[in-house]
Amino acid sequence: MSALRWLVLLVALGLAGLALQRLEALRGGVVSTPLTVGETPATVYRSGDAPAPVVVIAHGFAGSRQLMEGFALTLARAGYIVVSYDLLGHGRNPVPMSGDVTVIEGTTTVLMDELARVADAALALPGADGRLALLGHSMASDIVVRQAVRDSRAGAVVAVSMFSLAVTPDAPRNLLVVAGAWEGMLAAEALAALHLADAGAGYAQTVGDPGAGTGRRAVLAPDVEHVGVLYSATTLREARDWLDASFDRQSGGPVAARGGWVALLLVAVVALGWPLAGLARRWRAATPPLRLPRGAFLLAVLGPAIATPLILWPFDTRFLPVLVADYLALHFLVMGGLALVLAARGGALRVDAVGLLLALPVAGFGIVLFGGALDRHVAAFFPTPERLLLIAAIAAGAVPWMLADAVLTEAGRAPLWRVLVMRGAALGSLGLAVALDFEGLMFLVIILPVILLFYLLFGTIAGWVGRATWRPWATGVGLGLFLAWALGVTFPLFAV
Repeated sequence: MSALRWLVLLVALGLAGLALQRLEALRGGVVSTPLTVGETPATVYRSGDAPAPVVVIAHGFAGSRQLMEGFALTLARAGYIVVSYDLLGHGRNPVPMSGDVTVIEGTTTVLMDELARVADAALALPGADGRLALLGHSMASDIVVRQAVRDSRAGAVVAVSMFSLAVTPDAPRNLLVVAGAWEGMLAAEALAALHLADAGAGYAQTVGDPGAGTGRRAVLAPDVEHVGVLYSATTLREARDWLDASFDRQSGGPVAARGGWVALLLVAVVALGWPLAGLARRWRAATPPLRLPRGAFLLAVLGPAIATPLILWPFDTRFLPVLVADYLALHFLVMGGLALVLAARGGALRVDAVGLLLALPVAGFGIVLFGGALDRHVAAFFPTPERLLLIAAIAAGAVPWMLADAVLTEAGRAPLWRVLVMRGAALGSLGLAVALDFEGLMFLVIILPVILLFYLLFGTIAGWVGRATWRPWATGVGLGLFLAWALGVTFPLFAV
């Protein structure tokens, strides 16, 4: 390995170590203990034994407790007893979601009932003084709003990235709505909720009296979107200060602003891929991957991307206990299979046993190193047994598609325009599928940014490995396995 690669390796390890040290330091002074409510896994955060109000935290769609830890640490440091949990079908919760997702009396009510059980358990904890606040993000913002309207014990609500038709001029009590400045429609919803109480009020203006339970406030967190809003110091500070105003407390102190350190950790782990990829150069193939002529390339990419959603459109693709992952697996399988057939006709697909073996460390890098960092500090990444079949089913589609991606982009050696066409076609194909069946596949819209992030981060690593080895099977199969794992632990389980 060259001196430059050794330098990058050492710098990346140093930055990863620094990020880990700072993230762990943010937990200082807070004691976290496991709590199980029925089969719902939860974590209790607290920093002392004095009686205090309870805050129950619920994450959004495809999230988990780890995603909300900034709130948990900030509020626990402020003296609150905090309980954060994995919603049904999410994270390490083994019980799937159920009910009709299109009506309030269906899945929404099931999730509200689970929140009620967690709130009951939280209020029974030693030190709980009987006062309750609910905090939720995205999908869970509607759950906490509706549950607060139903449960008179809820004295305050923090709804992040909220959309809820249950908000009225005087319910729920003491409502704070925070949206990212880049969230567009949800930012407007925050102001609309405020205007129900006072049509002339603006962002960052409190109307009503939090001490009397009539408070209402809308805030924009600057320079963030739907996920970044969870890491914003503005969001964390506003949530803490709102609960203090609602419960007549004065806590203050720093907030657990983890976003920069999380980003540094993930970037450092990805950077490790470049020097490690250099180790694979000794197994470089004798000849580079074949480049298809432009016309054959476009046919192999665009043909399957357009045909796949049209082929699957007439069929009921629900066969797995999870929301839309079954469709995604079939979509990848058909699109990747067609692309591989066309690549083989052009002579670009060659079986490679060595590349297949090298796929294992590529997948292991993503699952163990990157996934370990995610599971500890971002979101649940290590699956419960219920998800293993799901990961295998998604892999049956993700591996052919990522292999097709690697073959047609020549293991990262193709011109940039070919890479952009290849990956843009994949995202466009999924977008076309959603357009054809929005009601059935609307949750795919939430997953598309995950796939885009995967391309940005692990597409880069694939390029490093591919250019070092000239072996599409190493990057295609390896990243296909990692993508299947990532999606398999992200999609919510759902009872069919």
